[in-house]
Amino acid sequence: MKVLTVLLTLAIAFVFIGSAIAVPPGKTVEYPGGDAGKIVFDGKFHADKGLKCIECHTKIFPMKKGQITMKMAEINEGKYCGVCHNGTKSFKASEKDNCAICHKK
Repeated sequence: MKVLTVLLTLAIAFVFIGSAIAVPPGKTVEYPGGDAGKIVFDGKFHADKGLKCIECHTKIFPMKKGQITMKMAEINEGKYCGVCHNGTKSFKASEKDNCAICHKK
């Protein structure tokens, strides 16, 4: 019985620690975006499109904010957000009319 209690406690702790790292519903993560304006990422928006966190983390992005510095040139070359935002799977990040989708002034 004691082992079951310890395992249950660890499982609950893992859920709470994991959810503290994730972007909770209704919240966003913001990144500096230079002259184009900050980048606002909404994990719920992506989840509502049927994507799961594991599809991008850790294959495309590290789990922790601040571990990489993205440049638009890299995104336009198909790296980072550009893996999906290439005009085929989702809107093309390199088209000028699409800047305001991610960048907010």
